[in-house]
Amino acid sequence: MKKKPKQIAAIICIILLILLYIATLVVSLLDFPGSDRLFAACLMATVGLPILLWIYIWLYGKYTSRPTMTDSPFPSQEKPSDKEK
Repeated sequence: MKKKPKQIAAIICIILLILLYIATLVVSLLDFPGSDRLFAACLMATVGLPILLWIYIWLYGKYTSRPTMTDSPFPSQEKPSDKEK
């Protein structure tokens, strides 16, 4: 079965998040110069990576003009203008 670009990006993101969790745990247990900055960077990446993936999927949907998981599940309801009343 051929994987779609969204699926590949999601799998890569999952693998990177697991590696970031492991790196964060290891860095928190070790004490070396600069470990506090590395720990903060790991935490920031843990938050930033899913946000970047969401932006990628959103842009992919806009580029291909297909609905994605980033679209609202509710159809947009436009209010009738005053002229139509």
